[in-house]
Amino acid sequence: MRAKPSRFVLVLVVQTLWLSGCDTKPQAAAGPPTVEFVEVSQKDVPVTKEWVATLDGFVNAQIRTQVKGLLVKQRYTNGAFVSKDSALFEIDPRPFRAALDQASANLEQAKANLQRAEAQLGKTQLDVTRYTPLAKESAISQQELDDAVQANLGAKAQVEQAKAAIESARAAEESARLDLSFTKIVSPIDGVAAISTAQIGDFVSPSGEPLTAVSTINPILVNFTASEQEYLNAMKQAVARGGDEHAVLNKLEWQLRLSDGSTYPHKGHFYALDRQVDVRTGAILVKVEFPNPGNVLRPGGFGNISTVVRVQKNALLIPQRAVNELQGKFLVAVIGKDNKVNIRPIKVGPRVNTMWVVDEGLQPGDRIVAEGVQKVREGMEVQPKPFPQESGAEAPKMASTKP
Repeated sequence: MRAKPSRFVLVLVVQTLWLSGCDTKPQAAAGPPTVEFVEVSQKDVPVTKEWVATLDGFVNAQIRTQVKGLLVKQRYTNGAFVSKDSALFEIDPRPFRAALDQASANLEQAKANLQRAEAQLGKTQLDVTRYTPLAKESAISQQELDDAVQANLGAKAQVEQAKAAIESARAAEESARLDLSFTKIVSPIDGVAAISTAQIGDFVSPSGEPLTAVSTINPILVNFTASEQEYLNAMKQAVARGGDEHAVLNKLEWQLRLSDGSTYPHKGHFYALDRQVDVRTGAILVKVEFPNPGNVLRPGGFGNISTVVRVQKNALLIPQRAVNELQGKFLVAVIGKDNKVNIRPIKVGPRVNTMWVVDEGLQPGDRIVAEGVQKVREGMEVQPKPFPQESGAEAPKMASTKP
């Protein structure tokens, strides 16, 4: 005789069958996904060009010795500001002072020789004067007169030789005095001095390494290389405007972004353009001058320099977040009048803060999916609503291009 199922088991079976029945009911169809869109705007956009740049002193003086000798003193603090003509190093002056004393003595000797030569010339001149009338009267022989004349000519030559010796001795003394002055090595400019590469006790010479360097860094120069194509394009624009290269470059205002990402607060101005294009790189060197109060910027630093190169009229702008890049192609999701999505390829230009300039593929007023791009696909119907614009998107400051 089988046992009857308990009441608990029967209730459990009924609940299971009910739940199964609920699962088999048809689900309500989901509506079109909600996406946020922006309309393609059109504005005049200043386009900038950016280059990698290096910082350099306005003047960089390599400090070398001009005489050989033993370095006995360093008179400046490493890395400190030094004034023009202030002492940096001192070489042992004793050998040079001795050489100057010897040169001065030689000069005095040459002067004494001149005095003797002039005295001899006076005597020979007197003999010629006295012998000439006597020879006419045959009181003395013609030979005696001729000997007096020759002696006079020899005395004149001795005088000229003594004068030349004085000039030579004077030049030697001046050279020795100059060498002595070179034992005090001074700064040729106002600037910041580098850490010394020489030490006290080193024997230094003009053919050796520089002892240190001094740089004028206010103003400071920022160097970068522009491609030959960029240079030629700039010159074409200059010709079109009826100006020359310097007139165009002098009108540009330059901005410097430092290696820490901050923007340097002072603006730069064109300083110089190199005379030639480097045949190895196909680029030309450009120098821009920046004020550097407080000597914040130092030679050898890196940064990015930029300037507005043109204004793109009626540029089409969309947020960068609305653009998808796929295998080198740029795509956007365009919402049609029927609220259906069209995935469209576009050609992009320079970036403008959080926006992107579109060169081809869109028209002003097109609705572009800015939020919810991952939800859509070609031909899908969506529920569009406006995307909250960023404050900087309505008034782009400048477009940026990189080399």
